[in-house]
Amino acid sequence: MTNWPQDYSGAWTLAAKVERRGVGLHSGGESTVCLRPCDKPGFHLRVGAEAEAVRLGPNQVRDSQLCTTLDLGAHRVATVEHLLAALAGCGLSHCEIAVQGGEIPLLDGSALGWVEAIAEVGLKPAASERPPAPQLEQPLVRHRGSSVITATPSDRFSLVGIIDFPQAAIGRQQLALELTPQRFIDEIAPARTFGFRDQVEQLRAAGLIQGGALDNALVCDGDHWLNPPLRFADEPVRHKLLDLIGDLALVGFPQAQVLVYRGSHGLHTDLAAAL
Repeated sequence: MTNWPQDYSGAWTLAAKVERRGVGLHSGGESTVCLRPCDKPGFHLRVGAEAEAVRLGPNQVRDSQLCTTLDLGAHRVATVEHLLAALAGCGLSHCEIAVQGGEIPLLDGSALGWVEAIAEVGLKPAASERPPAPQLEQPLVRHRGSSVITATPSDRFSLVGIIDFPQAAIGRQQLALELTPQRFIDEIAPARTFGFRDQVEQLRAAGLIQGGALDNALVCDGDHWLNPPLRFADEPVRHKLLDLIGDLALVGFPQAQVLVYRGSHGLHTDLAAAL
C-alpha cells in the first residue's frame, strides 16, 4: 500500500524505475515508457536511448485538438495527458520519462494503469524543492467559441468541470472537488476516455484513433453506451477533469479554483500558457 502525499506542497520523485508498454490511441503503434527517479525539478522527457531529456512546458504543445502532442524539436510525442495527469495527480514533482515510440500508450483509456505503475515502485523525497506553484493576483479567463476556462485566486487547488453534450447518455454533467493525491487516485484516475459511434469511421479515415477499441475507450451511441458498465455515473466529466489535470501538469497546479465549461486540450493549454 503506497503512502501517498497529503497534498501538493512537498517534493517527490519515484523510488525506482518502472516500465509500461502498450498501444497508442491515434497511431495504433506500440511504444514503451520507462519512468525514472529524477533529481531535477519538473517532468523531463527523452525520446530514444541517445536523446537528451527535455523539461516539459506548455510552449511545447502542438496539434492539441484530440490529444496533447509535445514538440521537442527532433521528436514529437502524442497523447501525453493521461501519463502527466497521473504523475502530477499522485503528487510527483520530479520525474524523467523515457519513451521508445511516438505516442504514449493508452492502456485502458484512463490514468489508472499509470497510477498502478507509480504505486508499484512508490515515492521518495526528491533531492531538490518542488517548483513553485503558479500564483494569481487576479482571475484569468480564456475562451474558444462557446468553451471557457477560468482560474480564480484561492488558497488551495480545486477544480470545477462542466460538460454539455446533446447525446442523452451523457447530457449535462458537472463535478467540483478540492484535489489531493488520494482524491485524484480514487475519483479521477479511473475515468476513461470516451468517443462517439457516429464519428469513428470519419476519425479513422483521417488517420486518428487507429488504436481505439472497446477495451480502452467508452463509446457513446446516442442514448446508450456500447460497452457498459461505467465506472462512475458521471465518468465523462471526470475524464475531462483528468485531461485538464494532465495539461496543467505542464506548468504546475495553481493556487486557484479552476473552472472549465466544455473544455478541450487547446483551451487547457491556453490557461497553462497564461499561468
